[in-house]
Amino acid sequence: MPFPPGGAETTRLGALLRTEAVGGALLVAMAVVAIVWANSPWAEGYFWLRDLEVGYEPWRLRLSLGAWAADGLLAVFFFLVGLELKREFVAGDLRNPRIAIVPVAAAAGGVAVPALCYLGATWHEPSLLRGWAIPTATDIAFAVAVLAIIGSHVPSALRVFLLTLAVVDDLIAIGIIAVFYTEQIELVPLGLGLLAVCVYGALAQRRRQCFHVRPAAAWLILLPVGIVAWAFVHASGIHATVAGVLLGFTIPVRRRDGGPVGEPCLAEVFEHRFRPLSAGVAVPLFALFSAGVALGGGEGMAAALADPVAIGVVLGLVVGKPVGIVATTWAVTRLRSIRLDPALRWADLVGVGLLGGIGFTVSLLVTELSFASADPRHGRAKVAILFGSVLAAVLAAILLAARNRRYRRIADVGRADVGRAGGGAEARGDGAEGVYGGR
Repeated sequence: MPFPPGGAETTRLGALLRTEAVGGALLVAMAVVAIVWANSPWAEGYFWLRDLEVGYEPWRLRLSLGAWAADGLLAVFFFLVGLELKREFVAGDLRNPRIAIVPVAAAAGGVAVPALCYLGATWHEPSLLRGWAIPTATDIAFAVAVLAIIGSHVPSALRVFLLTLAVVDDLIAIGIIAVFYTEQIELVPLGLGLLAVCVYGALAQRRRQCFHVRPAAAWLILLPVGIVAWAFVHASGIHATVAGVLLGFTIPVRRRDGGPVGEPCLAEVFEHRFRPLSAGVAVPLFALFSAGVALGGGEGMAAALADPVAIGVVLGLVVGKPVGIVATTWAVTRLRSIRLDPALRWADLVGVGLLGGIGFTVSLLVTELSFASADPRHGRAKVAILFGSVLAAVLAAILLAARNRRYRRIADVGRADVGRAGGGAEARGDGAEGVYGGR
């Protein structure tokens, strides 16, 4: 796909940061740095840096660096989520209900069952129920990275299923954050924020060709409007990452009339430009400031994982996600007019369900919204997210690696059969030539 050349887009670093495996590796690396730093002799420096407040108080923008990472930098990630959601609904697989119904239903089941697992583990303490959404989210970058590393021969339909499921999962997570984690809404800032979003969208629609071929124009014109929209949405009481999604929804996903054949739409161009910023800066820095939690050694780790919140989160991620995804898929495909892609097997879907249990980024964000940083459950939920996500990733890797070996053997057998058939045909051709040549 041809993209406009320019600056960072053509560098090797930018190309690397657009790959799921590299983005996922950076995410994991920064999380490990955070955990090691928070449990080292220099832990005081980590927590001082995370809690350092900067910003302008009259505009409600005096936030800690950790809050800036969660509310500000993560808005870049959710902007790309908005782009992907709109593209899928307007021009992708989700525009066809018959194709979309299975992964959409699976995503809904993958949210409901983990929430029930959490509620089942914490029902006896009403103060803990606020964290019900922690195990419901899937980290799309991490999950796709695992599949990209170990799934070289799995059917392409499996990747499409995972991507569609993760996109819908993100949409549900956005709705949960906006509806259930907004305590009070200030209507005036919200109205001004929505007005700024409309201005942003009007500029993107009317000047799409300018932003398409001139990268600097997006930074100089759209970025300031986007920051204003973000600031007003933040001031309204709604989590500011929702502003990133709304801004992403305004970017056109259809190609302009009369444009060159094969020219990417503006949404594709923006995703190409901003993916390195999200994967290489925004999400890793969020992981750095969010994943650091003092474990307190082996005893502290054991105590954290024995907490009802941790039990609910781990059960939700490792058990609830695969059960919800697979069971809902099975139930939906029992309907007469709905069928699973014939290239997929139920063992493949169990692997996808385990990949769905990699919560990480959005789960950490929901933890920030569920429990105050001074609450011991805040740290224990993060420990559970890290433990549950790693466990789900390991189990998914084991299962999908076995499936990948099977698909590789099938591919090798198919190539060998084709080779033998080709060799036989060549031999028959040589024989025919000899007979007729003898004449």
